[in-house]
Amino acid sequence: MAIEKMSLAKALNESLRKALETDPKVLIMGEDVGKLGGVFRITDGLQKDFGEERVIDTPLAESGIVGTAIGLALRGYRPVVEIQFDGFVFPAYDQIVTQLAKMHARALGKIKMPVVIRIPYAGGIGAVEHHSESPEALFAHVPGLKVVSPSNASDAYWMLQQAILSNDPVIFFEPKRRYWDKGEVDVEAIPEALHASRVAREGSDITLAAYGPMVKVCLEAAAAAAEEGKSVEVVDLRSMSPVDFDGIQASVEKTRRLVVVHEAPVFLGVGSEIAARITERCFYHLEAPVLRVGGFHAPYPPARLEDEYLPGLDRVLDAVDRSLAY
Repeated sequence: MAIEKMSLAKALNESLRKALETDPKVLIMGEDVGKLGGVFRITDGLQKDFGEERVIDTPLAESGIVGTAIGLALRGYRPVVEIQFDGFVFPAYDQIVTQLAKMHARALGKIKMPVVIRIPYAGGIGAVEHHSESPEALFAHVPGLKVVSPSNASDAYWMLQQAILSNDPVIFFEPKRRYWDKGEVDVEAIPEALHASRVAREGSDITLAAYGPMVKVCLEAAAAAAEEGKSVEVVDLRSMSPVDFDGIQASVEKTRRLVVVHEAPVFLGVGSEIAARITERCFYHLEAPVLRVGGFHAPYPPARLEDEYLPGLDRVLDAVDRSLAY
């Protein structure tokens, strides 16, 4: 084994480097990804080592960036697009939804669309609203797109490479407030399937299901609940489309209770679909309604108020207590 300790951001950088080394058809495109190395330095040093024809600084035009990536994919390349912040993706939403997501089906499977769109998302860094949002449900709703989010350095390293290898378009959401969290990465491991969930902590009384930035919060909540004698299982979903409902079901059939946690607003969020499906699948196993914890159905607030807006330890533990009280 070759285990290295690195931040989530460094793991993404090493993953991109590995992909560039392995396949000459892999390209990186985005605003300031070259000389600057990206706003969060995820692509730091890559243009210097692989050249301006493979790590490409683009104009400030997200629709043009994604449209160009679609054209490159049609010509056999595997473009990796960086969107600087979550809220900047919407000028490209038309390209993503009406072209990128549909071309494979439109061509009766004859055309592949191996495009990865990396999007730093969610809050916790004291930024304004279009730098802190969680729009994953808007993409997970669209047939033809795969939507994933790592919660730790190891998953960041492996999931990004798996996304680049995929012949389907993948929206790769990166939890920006976790960029500096460090973890062990086995660069010689056999990774789990890209869309499989993972039990991050075993438990027997209740299941917390989360993805991206909220997995760490749920693990902290499970540790706090353990001090009161409550055994909380934490499932890292990893993928929002497709969702590993089998993995969630297996956990819920054991614990008989479920709370779904995400930063995005609860209303029509990923948690809504999970709550509905698990209620359908596990109705006779459940001892309490499936509960959801998330952001409020309101525009993202000013930075000084984001701690009140974001789901934190207290709100997750409150949901755990309410579920166990049934």
